[in-house]
Amino acid sequence: MILILRPDLQGPSTTLDEIDSIARCHEGVEVKTYEFQGTRHRFTEVHLVGQTSTVPTDPFELLPGVLRVIRVSTRYRMIGRHASDHEAAGFHYNGVDFDQHHVHVMAGLCAVDTREHVDAMFAALQANGLETSRMGAYKPRTSPYDFQGLGATCLPWVFESAGRHGVKVVSMEVTDARHIEEIQGALAQSGNATGVMLQVGTRNAQNFELLKAVGQQREFPVLFKRGMGITLEESLNATEYIASEGNPNIVFCLRGVKSHLGDPHRNLVDFGHVPVVLRQTRLTVCIDPSHSVGRGAVAPDGIPDIFHVTGQGIVAGATGVLVDFHPHPARALCDGPQALLPEELPRLIAYVRTMRGAYEAAVESFRGAPVG
Repeated sequence: MILILRPDLQGPSTTLDEIDSIARCHEGVEVKTYEFQGTRHRFTEVHLVGQTSTVPTDPFELLPGVLRVIRVSTRYRMIGRHASDHEAAGFHYNGVDFDQHHVHVMAGLCAVDTREHVDAMFAALQANGLETSRMGAYKPRTSPYDFQGLGATCLPWVFESAGRHGVKVVSMEVTDARHIEEIQGALAQSGNATGVMLQVGTRNAQNFELLKAVGQQREFPVLFKRGMGITLEESLNATEYIASEGNPNIVFCLRGVKSHLGDPHRNLVDFGHVPVVLRQTRLTVCIDPSHSVGRGAVAPDGIPDIFHVTGQGIVAGATGVLVDFHPHPARALCDGPQALLPEELPRLIAYVRTMRGAYEAAVESFRGAPVG
């Protein structure tokens, strides 16, 4: 059972005490309180855990501080959208809002290689007014002989360059809990020049100890990539691991899935699942067209496949695009064939804006329409 308190409730401790007093009358019921700072409101939820099927809702519903009482029928207790009218909160981090109202292009190097390439990429972002990026320092690879990333050695100058170019959030994959401490140390060394969103890659989608570690820290938000070879439900359960450990600031990223179908793309594009994730959860949804397509193919209409699938995700309601760029793709040490050039950034931004406009127009056309 979940009790949702009124948003921005003044003096919630009184209501929490009343809830605890009522709950103690029922044996075997544990009370857990969670607070969420959204981009517009602050939310407090009280979860009653245990044998709650016989616990009446009336005593809680009569409390003036309680907005709604919900008997949970979904397995996603923390991330689930428990009522159709419950607004997804989103979150605010380092001056940037991640929610259903703000669209972000998180462009950058799949794998950091040189200072010059990092500086050139951040300069391109600054020139185009972008505040979010991706930079890979730790790279799990299929072959042990492939480039594994520069690791902690590159972090101080990556963060310094980001801050110098006005980049506020850098999405950076971690593959081990110790990487969190390395990022914390390097950020401090840079004078907290920027912010970091810890990225859980598709290969670690069910690395439960890593999921717990990124969930137990509250300093950084988390971008979770759907597992390439597991079901959507399994991936959502993985994000539930993160949230249940105490960190609700999660972006769920669709990045294509493995199939037996082979070419033409690296993975089977799964961006039709954007509305599914939005319907089932309160998570902000991002897409990764680079790792979905995996190549720089161009359609007969002159539009690259990476642009086309980006449009599919944005029109479906995604508000983030995690995309690979490189100043010299031929020199990239990881996934060069799928990297776009910095000079293509203005066109991608314009394309995303066009697709977002189409989405917003479509939403408006359905407003007030009967459902079902």
